[in-house]
Amino acid sequence: MFRASRLLRVSVAAAAAALASVSARPPNVVLLMSDNQPPDTIGALGNGYIDTPALDRLVREGSTFTRALTANPLCVPSRAEVMSGASGFTNRSSPFGRGLDPALPLWAQVMQAAGYHTWYTGKWHTDGTPAARGYAEHRALLSSGGAAGQPASHPTMRNGRPATGFQGFTFKTPAGEPDLTKGVGLTPQTDRHIADGAIEFIRRRPDAPFFLHVNFAGCHDPLLPAPGFETKYDPRTIPLPPNFLPQHPFDWGNAGGRDEKLMPLPLAVDDVKQELADIYAVLSHLDHQVGRILETLSATGQAGNTLVIFTTDNGAGVGRHGIRGYQNMYEHALGVPLILAGPGIPRDARFAAQTYLRDLFPTVCELAGLPTPATVEGRSLVPVLNGQAQEIHSEVYAYFHGSTSTGPFPIERMVRTTRWKLIYYSHLDRYQLFDLEQDPFELRDLAASPAHAPTRRELQAKLTAWFAPRIAPFAAAR
Repeated sequence: MFRASRLLRVSVAAAAAALASVSARPPNVVLLMSDNQPPDTIGALGNGYIDTPALDRLVREGSTFTRALTANPLCVPSRAEVMSGASGFTNRSSPFGRGLDPALPLWAQVMQAAGYHTWYTGKWHTDGTPAARGYAEHRALLSSGGAAGQPASHPTMRNGRPATGFQGFTFKTPAGEPDLTKGVGLTPQTDRHIADGAIEFIRRRPDAPFFLHVNFAGCHDPLLPAPGFETKYDPRTIPLPPNFLPQHPFDWGNAGGRDEKLMPLPLAVDDVKQELADIYAVLSHLDHQVGRILETLSATGQAGNTLVIFTTDNGAGVGRHGIRGYQNMYEHALGVPLILAGPGIPRDARFAAQTYLRDLFPTVCELAGLPTPATVEGRSLVPVLNGQAQEIHSEVYAYFHGSTSTGPFPIERMVRTTRWKLIYYSHLDRYQLFDLEQDPFELRDLAASPAHAPTRRELQAKLTAWFAPRIAPFAAAR
């Protein structure tokens, strides 16, 4: 406990001193996160079938990192990495421990200590409460509990299948009481309520800068298009992903997971197209809410001094490689959209630098003139944004623990360089090797190719060197 409090006091004092030394007002920060959004679902970034005008605007007005990824493709640990700036092995979030390590200064705590108003709205999918994690106030907080025995407002999806996601979640009032007027579980208007909470905060126009964290629920299942969006997309016009498969050829580590039960196997072409149409409809509604938030920033005269970040916690398969969910090491699961727009950010720029979600914490600290806590393992993207560097990570690593707590840990492991990707399935002692430069959809596994044996050995050595010291303490505990 002494270590935790001392660490936080040191970071708080450093942040406060840095803010006091800045002559001009530091930028506001608005962090917008969707949920389970496939990385190829923004119109301006190449998807010619989806309508996303607000996100397209952010792309034009800001910088996009085209190779951003989450290191752990699952809601809770992915968001923990965003909040802590550290890997799951360090922050101890699920499945590495019972909750975030209290010794780590969190992003919102550092911003709050530096004098920022810290606000939260939307889905809460980590341990503790917003107040305990550095957020002074919340609006439209969507969290588990409070249903008081009430059934889900939408127990089934449009396809008649059970709505298993977000069961028992309710919105909470500022006092923490359930607000059942907004429904139980997800509803077609969930993201509108979340945006309403964000807009309420922005309209305050405070004298001090603010850090506003907005976690939307779309496009997590159950997929419930909002009124006016139900028929926006004709599934017959939406093409199948290039790497569509009816079923994955082996159990990659989560074949029995909840997300894989959302659609019957083998995956049918019509089912996948309908699922994509529903995801597009939910995302277009979410995009509309992003547009409302951006317009409010403009209407209140705060847009010029506000850094806006848009990303998601992880991607999703929806038929790619025969997988519905996101707990895997393919690009469609690890890849996340990442857009930054605002003061000091290049306009209409694309960067191919490999990027973790945990890099956002130190990036914002640098842009705001605040010191980054020593516990943060992410690296600032500012050198890439200002043209001083093309890469900040020569390789990146990812991991997933599996659908059960037994067996090898973590069950899936990955290393990716600027060109190559090696995946290791520890429960099968099996590798996959992909040349992402020549094969971006990961269709040709080169792991058994004699011509690529040197590349495989080099990546295996990197994988072992990175994971072995991190796994050892957890393996001993298990």
